[in-house]
Amino acid sequence: MIRKVKYSAADDKDFHFTNVEKIFGILMLFTACAMAFAHGSNDVANAVGPLAAVVGVVQSGGEVAARSVMPAWILLLGGIGIVAGLVMYGHKVIATVGQNITELTPSRGFAATLAAAATVVVASGTGLPISTTHTLVGAVLGVGLARGMAALNLRIIGTIFISWIVTLPAGAFLSIVIFFILSAIFL
Repeated sequence: MIRKVKYSAADDKDFHFTNVEKIFGILMLFTACAMAFAHGSNDVANAVGPLAAVVGVVQSGGEVAARSVMPAWILLLGGIGIVAGLVMYGHKVIATVGQNITELTPSRGFAATLAAAATVVVASGTGLPISTTHTLVGAVLGVGLARGMAALNLRIIGTIFISWIVTLPAGAFLSIVIFFILSAIFL
């Protein structure tokens, strides 16, 4: 695919690395695939873990086992859920990460997605619970920081960090509320 890239000296007059960026545009296809693999290796398990635990308890007659077999239909359901989420709301996250934090060129995007995919795959392989989105945001921040603080949109970064701080207690509070509502209904 790289051999099919058409190099032009005229393209390099305004921006001296245009022809190099064309190569990284092709290489981004591979890092995007690596990021998709990393996303699936990490987030499907995070999403379906609670459901798998409930199914395991129900199938064992109420006993909690240290390990249980993961039915294929649960993994399929998790994959469908992640795809549905990406289709419905993913464009907002993609726009924020890809455009609003810092200016990304193909070479910068290559560096960010390669770093994020490697981090997520290593963490998934070792069992560390991490967020794929947080890792990718960190990689994009790193690429932006390499160009200096002026290259970053600090307002967007502040909004992202505040949302990270708010979501932990909000998730805890909502799970408490939902637990008590379900306990009142079913117990």
